[in-house]
Amino acid sequence: MDGCQSGVPTYEGDLHVVAAAHHIVKALGATKNLSDDLRKILIDLDSHLSMITSNIDSKGGRGLVDVEERLDQAERKIMRWETDPMMIWDSGPKEASDYLEAVDETGKLVDGLRGLSVHENRKQKEILHRAMNILQMAMSRLEEELIHILVRHGQQFEPKHMYSRSIRKDIVYDESFVSVEDEPIKETSSRNYSNDESGECIVDLVHADVIPDIKSIAKVMFTSNYGPEFCEAFISVQKEALEQYFSFLGTENLSIEDVLKMEWTCLSSKMNKWTWSMKIIVRVYLASEKQLCDQVLGGLGSVSSYCFLEISKATILCLLNFGEAVAMGPHRPEKLLRLLDMYETLACLLRDIDTLFSEEAGSFIQLQFHELLERLGESAIAAFEAFRVAISSNGSLYPFAGGGVHPLNKYVMNYIRMFPEYCNTLNLLLKNQHPGVADQVTEPDYGLDASLLTSCPMAYHLRSITSCLESNLHKKSQLYKDEALQHIFLMNNIHYLVQKVKGSELRLFFGDEWIRKHNAMFQQHAMNYERATWSSVVSFLKDDNPGSSSMSKSTFKERCKGFSVAFEEVYKTQTSWSIPDPELREDLRISTSLKVVLAYRTFLGRNLAYTDDKCVKHTVEHVENSLLDLFEGSSRSLRNSRRW
Repeated sequence: MDGCQSGVPTYEGDLHVVAAAHHIVKALGATKNLSDDLRKILIDLDSHLSMITSNIDSKGGRGLVDVEERLDQAERKIMRWETDPMMIWDSGPKEASDYLEAVDETGKLVDGLRGLSVHENRKQKEILHRAMNILQMAMSRLEEELIHILVRHGQQFEPKHMYSRSIRKDIVYDESFVSVEDEPIKETSSRNYSNDESGECIVDLVHADVIPDIKSIAKVMFTSNYGPEFCEAFISVQKEALEQYFSFLGTENLSIEDVLKMEWTCLSSKMNKWTWSMKIIVRVYLASEKQLCDQVLGGLGSVSSYCFLEISKATILCLLNFGEAVAMGPHRPEKLLRLLDMYETLACLLRDIDTLFSEEAGSFIQLQFHELLERLGESAIAAFEAFRVAISSNGSLYPFAGGGVHPLNKYVMNYIRMFPEYCNTLNLLLKNQHPGVADQVTEPDYGLDASLLTSCPMAYHLRSITSCLESNLHKKSQLYKDEALQHIFLMNNIHYLVQKVKGSELRLFFGDEWIRKHNAMFQQHAMNYERATWSSVVSFLKDDNPGSSSMSKSTFKERCKGFSVAFEEVYKTQTSWSIPDPELREDLRISTSLKVVLAYRTFLGRNLAYTDDKCVKHTVEHVENSLLDLFEGSSRSLRNSRRW
């Protein structure tokens, strides 16, 4: 038994067995179509058998000369670079190959010596310790070379196809609404990208030419049991590169407290930046990082997934933490569209995340993504309800000057005209709020059945919002003491509602019936205005005795004076009133002119005998022209038009 400690064969009998095994290994190694793993096993076994043979020879008197000579040769190649300031892989492929061969040889010697008993062989023990020191020195150098290669050949990229950001102007809820400006209606989406248009895009984070070099370093280090050191260096460089790119995107590592204290303008910008940063990081950078890890470490089991997780988790958690802070913040109306952007971004990335972090170690990333998606959805619903409450509760102490389109109306309609862009998402989030309405529908499509779109959850809520708006506008109209101005105000605002709906994709969700109904409403207010304003004015021109050819001169003078005073008062008052829409303003002027001018012309025509009298202050033409000054929003006084 003394001669067979730790599997070392006896000198005489087992030498033949070892030689036979050596011959078999050589024969197997010459076989074609061997896998890389099997070929490595055979090479290692050959080295081990050689070491056993050397040990037997030493007991036969030949010593460890062969082993020591092999170590000396490997040491010379390794130690040469300890004093050379050049990096090995910068010196050329032959130098790198020679160095790796020397390291590999040293590793085989260490493995072989470890496989033998060294308790009773002092020389053998010394050689083993020397070989281990050389190997450790080589591993430190390979770490330096790895870091140098990764840093030098790391590639910066700017994914232009995904770099476009939403440039939509924020529409901010303001109690006074004085800052709200009208925006032109556009058929095209105000968002510069859709969540599905940019798929995964793999780029080379490290130049493809050096991937074989990195793999060769990884192979030698893992073979020499220095895998953890390789991973540490690889993770350190790639993690720092990701953090630098994260900074390049302009995304900051903000605490929850920082986010909660942020002013809306700043927060809106951060939320907007988050949506496209998240997509670039996941679909471009992390997808590319995953490819790099698999290329370098793919044959080493779970090592690739471990390195990828360690590289990426800090950045991903930073993005998720920002989302959590936004979701827990106050549910303000102006946050709705930004929340929907964030929700849609996460929703479209879930499959990517599940693929990237499919291993059990990364399951917590998957879980946090899914949880954040749910919380963002809840926050979006809460912001939607806050939007509705803000509309209903907005009060006014004073009437809006001129009776024009109220800023609340502009705010609401400019806001909701962007909702069709989020049709699927809003239908998904809102369908459980009112189970009685239709289920989710597809993206707005002009070819779809109109009843399907007008009965979807989003359509229901849109009509509910405008109903709240109309109710509020009616309350605001009661602040005007002049009944005619009440009708001008309602005519302006209902007409504005209709135009915003007709001129955008909102019409698909409100439907033709809603549009017809509201057209009739603002037209009715126009008629009510004419009745409230001009009935009393035109009453001065009525003939109390239709059967006679003309009235008495005194009656004519009295009627002329009454008409002139009433007309001038209307002119002075209603030139300060406002009808912002040019077409609506012109239509009402024409309609008014048809009634007033015709009545005035008829009145003067029946009393031609008195028309040269000074009591006729205004000619028909002057009355007609004066009506064109109404509703310009600037008060004016009417001058006498009679020619002397």
